[in-house]
Amino acid sequence: MRLILFLLPIVFLTGCFDRVPEKTGLEGQPLPSFDLFLVDSSSFFNTREIPAGKPIVLFYFGPNCPYSRAQMETILKDMRRLKDIQFYIFTTSPFSLMKAFYNHYRLSEYKNITMGADYTFYFASYFKVRGVPYTAIYGKDRRLKQAFMGKIYSRQIEATAVN
Repeated sequence: MRLILFLLPIVFLTGCFDRVPEKTGLEGQPLPSFDLFLVDSSSFFNTREIPAGKPIVLFYFGPNCPYSRAQMETILKDMRRLKDIQFYIFTTSPFSLMKAFYNHYRLSEYKNITMGADYTFYFASYFKVRGVPYTAIYGKDRRLKQAFMGKIYSRQIEATAVN
């Protein structure tokens, strides 16, 4: 019983700290080039077209994943603070699920968000992703700063992207 009373506060407190970045071995590497099939269902976009000069967040999500949904809600809630960061949000799930996610969160209202499908499964392979959500943050120079598995705070996105 004492052990439970001792461990319970520790478990709750661990949720109060920032998530530790993944060690990918890709830190400092340039943004990889891969294609996304955009939500308009007729256009393709390659990440090499992303201009330098603004921080970039690649957000890999699962449309039905509660953690991915929570991450999206966190990003949108703090979008005023994150407005100078360009977000590329994508999934490998079926197009219909991606489109429903896009419509549910009204992502067309955000000029700094581009959504698509990673139909070649490039991102998950490149980063050796073990689950979603997975967030890779690149600096203005288009070089990887940090990557995170799981939900992270907006302040962590902002601090990593702009520093």
